[in-house]
Amino acid sequence: MFIFNSSIGKKFIQAVSGAFLILFLLLHSTINFFSVIDSFTGKYGVVAADTELFSKGDGLFKLGCDFMSLPIIDIMVPILALGFLIHIVYGIWLSVQNIKARGAVKYAVRNKAQTDSWGSRNMFVLGLVILGCIFIHLTDFWAKMQLPEMFGVGVFENNPYLLLNGLFGKWWVLLEHLIWFAAVWFHLTHGFWSMFQTVGWSGRKWQKRLKVIGIIVATIICLAFSATAINAFLQANAII
Repeated sequence: MFIFNSSIGKKFIQAVSGAFLILFLLLHSTINFFSVIDSFTGKYGVVAADTELFSKGDGLFKLGCDFMSLPIIDIMVPILALGFLIHIVYGIWLSVQNIKARGAVKYAVRNKAQTDSWGSRNMFVLGLVILGCIFIHLTDFWAKMQLPEMFGVGVFENNPYLLLNGLFGKWWVLLEHLIWFAAVWFHLTHGFWSMFQTVGWSGRKWQKRLKVIGIIVATIICLAFSATAINAFLQANAII
């Protein structure tokens, strides 16, 4: 099929899978940021004694985690995993093709690179950094909350605040994640407008606007993640 065999088709698949991942990051960062709000409302660490979803008195972040435990989300997890896999495989494929192309037209590519952003020239490297951090992140959170619920593997942790404190209580882990969030920011700022361009929703007038919107969206996502990590570090070390 054209969509699987042509470079344009592969870029289209990359754009669509990237759009799905951006939506997930927006949802995930929003729920994580609830823990910061809980710090200001006195609800940080507040979890009901029962294991029921949406228990009265739970902190906002705990309620957000309960939402992520709904059956509809469990159905979406395999779809998300497939989206990640497709995005990674096609990203690697496109990067290899670009490297081969540069060998034939070094001068032209070098001139083009001067006008490209740093993020666009390093999407593959940024993707690898993000991929490695995602694996670590999954072992710290998903493996201790959704994995036991979905497949009965491991011990379920009903208090997500303890997971936050346990992970971000160490300064070097906090630093690693802040570097990760910076990589996500660079990846998203280019990927956002490139996604619209690939599907044909970007003209000369809208390209600059989409780049600005992409910066705003990437900044909101990464600031929410960063605030969550910093707040958990402060909470774990009784600084606030």
